[in-house]
Amino acid sequence: MTPTRNRLTRLAGRAALAVAALVLAACGSTPPAAPAAAAGPAPATGPAQAILWVGNSFFYYNNSLHGHFGRLASAGGTQARSTSVTISGSGMDWHDLPSLLRPNGLGRYSFVGDNEIRFNPPGRQYDTVIMMDCSQCPVHPQLQGAFHDTVRKNAALLRQQGIRPVLFMSWAYKDKPEMTQQLADAYTTAGKANGAQVIPVGLAFARAIAMKPDLELYVADKRHPSLAGTYLSACTSYAALYGKSPVGLAYTAGLPADTARLLQTAAWETVQAYGR
Repeated sequence: MTPTRNRLTRLAGRAALAVAALVLAACGSTPPAAPAAAAGPAPATGPAQAILWVGNSFFYYNNSLHGHFGRLASAGGTQARSTSVTISGSGMDWHDLPSLLRPNGLGRYSFVGDNEIRFNPPGRQYDTVIMMDCSQCPVHPQLQGAFHDTVRKNAALLRQQGIRPVLFMSWAYKDKPEMTQQLADAYTTAGKANGAQVIPVGLAFARAIAMKPDLELYVADKRHPSLAGTYLSACTSYAALYGKSPVGLAYTAGLPADTARLLQTAAWETVQAYGR
């Protein structure tokens, strides 16, 4: 091969390599299109119809708050299916919410009629989750951080699944009324920070006691609710979730009519004032 032809061959080879490098660079500079993100479940809208209550003994006293709430809602013309998940003495961070919401888990079937089993449609089983922390965790210096962290984590998880997050503001101990405002501030702050509705039950306790100081909302331990305390909790939850007054509803949990009406009134006035 002549020197001239050899030089031309080398130049052609270099040009081919340069073209190849440009092609590779171009391919590398344009990443492949990412697959379209799967659309999550549509957010829950309308009134709460399938509710998961996540809490502790404050919920399960007096044959469970969720049962009284369901009968109260029915008296108001609303049918609500509820499941209560409670651990004695628990904080909110004791509950494994992802496990509770796993497919084919809680809510897959219900007992209806003469104890018959009805299988519910597959998919999201709850449109609303109501969460409560331990009675002093939101204001305890060593636990309040866990309260806010858990609310943030749980609220994000629920929104991803199209479920409405709701916080249940618990009440002060009978012998520690200063807890009322402390708990109210903690739950209100957490609710605002995480887009979660707050049911102001603790404030309703304080209002009912102010209306009738000899009204007994506690059992002997000064912590857990009497039947009147549980009924007041149900009335406040009804008023907050549905935006309707419970005053005059026929279900009274067996309490005297005048006591039930006072509790209904305290609940409705509290929810209206808290909303403002």
